[in-house]
Amino acid sequence: MSSAMATTQDIAKAVVQTHASLLAGEPRTEDLGTQDSAAGWDVEHAGVLQACRWLGFLEHDAQCLAQAWRQQSRRTGHFSVTDWPTQPQDFGLSTGPRDHGFAPCPRKLGLYAVLPDAQWVGRMAQAGIKTLQLRFKSEDPDAVRQQVRLAVQAVRGTDSLLFINDHWQIAIEEGAYGVHLGQEDMDEAPLEQLRQAGLRLGLSTHGYAEMLRANAASPSYLALGAVFPTTLKQMQTAPQGLSRLNAYARLMQHHALVAIGGIDEARMPAVMQSGVGSIAVVRAITGAIYPEQTARALQNLIEKLQKTASPSQNKDKTTL
Repeated sequence: MSSAMATTQDIAKAVVQTHASLLAGEPRTEDLGTQDSAAGWDVEHAGVLQACRWLGFLEHDAQCLAQAWRQQSRRTGHFSVTDWPTQPQDFGLSTGPRDHGFAPCPRKLGLYAVLPDAQWVGRMAQAGIKTLQLRFKSEDPDAVRQQVRLAVQAVRGTDSLLFINDHWQIAIEEGAYGVHLGQEDMDEAPLEQLRQAGLRLGLSTHGYAEMLRANAASPSYLALGAVFPTTLKQMQTAPQGLSRLNAYARLMQHHALVAIGGIDEARMPAVMQSGVGSIAVVRAITGAIYPEQTARALQNLIEKLQKTASPSQNKDKTTL
């Protein structure tokens, strides 16, 4: 549409109509156009900002998107309602190698099994599952250390890569392959100490602002989610859905990416089409009647999907 005579509301409605598949969460329907104009937004990108709110993006994510859209307009020389921003440079991201990044992990981590204790880690390692995470919850530091130590011992002599959820200090001391941290943990964990210890780092993200924040730490991989509803933990953000996952994966394709949240076997083909290199599962394994057989079948499915995926499937999706 031509933006020459359009109002902020016209542009917002056009963006929402064009990108309706990105709707998730609770839309913010209040009109903040006057406030946005006072903050220096031009008509076109104030419309984009309002549209992102209507699509259910949290305010910090809506701001990230509007700023990236404005940069995209400057780069291309025109404003487009159709083109959802997915180019790293429009978000201020550098895709080149970094001198102080964390050690890399495989870009295709495959099936990523998130497990409650060391016994489960041992079972999955013996079953040949290549990427494992120990997510052991306890207030007893001795119990935590014992579980981390046993889990590290359980993967020795196997091809499994073991990440420890949260307990970074013990992970260093016990010689784990890597750690996985949530956004709130980034403020507490000494990231430079983790990097110097040689650990791989995975970070959880739930939207644009968190992806940009995580990217600044140069982690080994990013986890994107929750893609679908999950009852495993209380989420502060709505399920993101496949359309948002596609946009996130396109933007962050220079990282190893893990999709997580409510993903079962039936949903795996659509998730893998986004371009992620891994799918994390919890109950799909721990709740299975035959966990080892189920895990191997899921791992084989993901590997098959990776082989049949087109290398360029994500590169031309400028309209989402």
